[in-house]
Amino acid sequence: MAPGGTLGATRPVVTFARPEGYRDLSGIFGRRGRVVAAAVCVVLGMGLIGGAVTGSWLVGDSADAAERSTYTTAGGLWHNVPVDQLFPPTVDGQGAGPGGADRTWTRIAVAPDGDCAGAFDPLLLKTLAPVGCQRLLRATYTDATQSYVTTVGLLFTTADAAGMRALDTRFTKEKLADRADLMPRSYAVKGTVAAAFGDKQRAAWTVSVLTDAPVVVYAVSGWADGRMVDTPQSAPAATAAGATTAPAQAGLGNEAQGLADRIERGLRKTAVTPSEQPS
Repeated sequence: MAPGGTLGATRPVVTFARPEGYRDLSGIFGRRGRVVAAAVCVVLGMGLIGGAVTGSWLVGDSADAAERSTYTTAGGLWHNVPVDQLFPPTVDGQGAGPGGADRTWTRIAVAPDGDCAGAFDPLLLKTLAPVGCQRLLRATYTDATQSYVTTVGLLFTTADAAGMRALDTRFTKEKLADRADLMPRSYAVKGTVAAAFGDKQRAAWTVSVLTDAPVVVYAVSGWADGRMVDTPQSAPAATAAGATTAPAQAGLGNEAQGLADRIERGLRKTAVTPSEQPS
C-alpha cells in the first residue's frame, strides 16, 4: 500500500473463467423448470388436500357407524339385558325432589312385557302409532315413605332415527307432552301400595321421545292412598317455579320427572355397554 493510500485501492480484480464444458441452461430450463415445479406443487397439494378430505370422510363414516350401532343396540335392549338393569330394584334420586331434596324409589313390580294394547289411552296410542310398538316394558315404584307411586315405561318402537326425530319434532311443536288427554296410563299392582293406582289417580306425568334410540320414555305418578285427581298436571308444569296445584305442592311432578330421567340415563348407559345376559 502506497503511503497515504487506501487499503485495497490497488488490489487487482480477479475473475474466473467458466469451467470447460459449461453451458448456460437458464434459457433452456428457466421457464420450463418453473412450470414443471409449479405443476409438481399443485399435484402434491391436491394429494394432501385429497388425503385430508378422505380422512375426514373416513372419520365421519366411523362416527355415523358408531351412532347407528348404538341406535340398533338400544332397540334390542328389551330382550338382551336383565330387567333389573332396565328397572333397578332401587333407584337413587339424589337431588330429584322439590328444592333439590334427595329421593329413593323402590320397585314394587314389573309388568309382563307385551305390546301397547291397553297400555295407553286411545288418543295417545294413535299419536304414537307412526313409530310402531315393538315392545312395552313397565314397572311401578314407590318412594321411601310409600306416600307416592309412579309407573315408568319404556316403549321400544320399530322406527328408524328419522321417524323418531319426526315424532320428537311433533311433540315439541304441538306441545303434546303437556296435554292431559295424552297422559300415559299407570300400572296398578294388587296387594301393594299401588293397588288403587288407576286412571283417575294419575296426578303428574312426563313423556320423552328419544332421537338417539328407538325408545319413548314416560312416567306417571299419583298418591299411594288412591285419592282421585281432578286436574292432573304435566311434570314440567308441576315443577315450574310458583306452581300451586295439588300435584305441584306434593312434589308429584318431581316424582315422575326424576324417576323417568334416571331410567333414561340407565338405558343410554346400557346401550353403550350392553350386558350379554338375556333377560
